[in-house]
Amino acid sequence: MAKKQKVQRPKAQTPKGFRDYFGAEVAQRTEMLRVIAGVYHRYGFEALESAAVETVEALGKFLPDVDRPNEGVFAWQEEDEKGSGDWLALRYDLTAPLARVFAQHRNDLPTPYRRYAMGPVWRNEKPGPGRFRQFYQCDADTVGSGSVAADAEICAMLADTLEAVGIERGDYVVRINSRKVLNGVLEVMGLSDEAQRADVLRTIDKFDKVGEAGVRELLGKGRLDASGAYIDGVGLSAAQAEPVIAFLTSKAEDTAGTLDNLAAAVGDSASGAEGVAELRTMADLLDAGGYGPDRIVIDPSVVRGLGYYTGPVFEAELTFEITDDKGRPRSFGSVAGGGRYDDLVKRFTGQEVPATGVSIGVDRLLAALHMKGRLSTDTTGPVVVTVMDRDRMADYQGIVSELRQAGIRSEVYLGNPKNFGNQLKYADQRGSPIAIIQGADELAKGTLQIKDLILGAKLAETATHEEWKERPSQFEIPRTDLVARIRQLLDEQGQ
Repeated sequence: MAKKQKVQRPKAQTPKGFRDYFGAEVAQRTEMLRVIAGVYHRYGFEALESAAVETVEALGKFLPDVDRPNEGVFAWQEEDEKGSGDWLALRYDLTAPLARVFAQHRNDLPTPYRRYAMGPVWRNEKPGPGRFRQFYQCDADTVGSGSVAADAEICAMLADTLEAVGIERGDYVVRINSRKVLNGVLEVMGLSDEAQRADVLRTIDKFDKVGEAGVRELLGKGRLDASGAYIDGVGLSAAQAEPVIAFLTSKAEDTAGTLDNLAAAVGDSASGAEGVAELRTMADLLDAGGYGPDRIVIDPSVVRGLGYYTGPVFEAELTFEITDDKGRPRSFGSVAGGGRYDDLVKRFTGQEVPATGVSIGVDRLLAALHMKGRLSTDTTGPVVVTVMDRDRMADYQGIVSELRQAGIRSEVYLGNPKNFGNQLKYADQRGSPIAIIQGADELAKGTLQIKDLILGAKLAETATHEEWKERPSQFEIPRTDLVARIRQLLDEQGQ
């Protein structure tokens, strides 16, 4: 007799770089998105839901490597009769889809077009601790306005949003810089070679990691990194590198001083002078709106993304300290970033359309609130109606229906009712605040037993026998008082 072949069952595990989200996390994210959407809506932005799938062509330069369209994104090729259909991909961010939407529907949309979008994005990158291939973004953008008032408004809205979700003033700062100012610095340096300019941009982007001394070395001959490996430098002289250092270290004690230092760093560059003037205007607008340096500052050390943007660039950083895996204190870091990108829609239309916007990392914000103790992983479950007699299920459904119609979250226990202890264990697992019990005796008397599960847990931990008797966690009520007494008890529990 042939040996029975073992059935190969699929592994019950998430793909690498992905994770599952359960009740509390989903509820907290949903609430945060609701609050953020409320701020965006108050500022006059309209919601947009674009497709989760775009053509690789539409994603364009936003891909990590356009020569390999299946790298960096989750992409596949549609089949057609010739076997060479379009390459499609899960959206990499929410900005590239906005460019496609505006280009496609520009004749029907108001200009400026103010939209916000929220949802998951996917990146086919190497996962790591806290780095996932699917995560939520929350964007707001103004398309069609070249005024720096639009950039200032985005920064103000970002500050308001952080405070609305629970980040207190003093625990964050929105920092602003400008790509135009950097362009002015590059002009002063006299760099005409595009490859060398790109090398300088990459070096500037490392400022927050290696500091002033590290940037000097990388702009020159090179330096040893932390692992001991030698990194070749750009090959500039000390005199050529000096404008970059002046730019990166321009921050003064006040905004006026910072702007004066930046003006000196860009010298006679027209582009640089224009960038400094825009930053000055933004500072004046924000100050007029009550957004002082305790919330928003001009800071030339903001260098991330300068290669992507065309004008002002901004970043929201949480300033409080956390402890890393090795017990060392460090700042939490950035939770949002954005800026002006005036050549985005041009890819589709051939015409330059000014745009500015911001993207908030919702998962990082949630993590920050957890670390500050402002969010709990605990969630309140439904009121559970226990089943004492399976033949009376209609009675129990009547109880739960009455509660639901009164707006009280509730459910009937639908497992095997044979073991009553398992029903209470289930209620505990759900985080239920109350269990309702009605056996034959209670039915005959027209009453219900109410078990306060939250008080019961507290009394079990700390109460003496006398305290237990004085304030019992289970009591009887008339059936007719169901809604009023449950609502009262939930209020007492703070639910």
